[in-house]
Amino acid sequence: QVQLVESGGGLVQAGGSLRLACAASGRTFIIYTMGWFRQAPGKEREFVAAINYVAGTTYYADSVKGRFTISRDNAKKTVYLQINSVKSEDAAVYYCAATSSGTDRTDQTTYGYWGQGTQVTVSS
Repeated sequence: QVQLVESGGGLVQAGGSLRLACAASGRTFIIYTMGWFRQAPGKEREFVAAINYVAGTTYYADSVKGRFTISRDNAKKTVYLQINSVKSEDAAVYYCAATSSGTDRTDQTTYGYWGQGTQVTVSS
């Protein structure tokens, strides 16, 4: 089993920045890809970004390219999501996920392990 715990959410002003963190524990050696998804009220959960846990290759949803950066610290078993130039549409619950798969990384059904989510609220 893999356990994921997100942190770093909170209230941020539009135009500001925020960094989310996801700490992994347990059988982390099985992780190939880690991803971030988000779900806004009344909307479906959507892919945001993913990273190859070993090689560090990154992938982004078109809607966040240029503003979001996913990174990882393997020594800390932690993945980060840096959010810059925050927009009102970024308000959502952000979930960290992990999978032993290296394909279909934008598909949430690929991911077998999920964190509890962290809320990001944007003020204007």
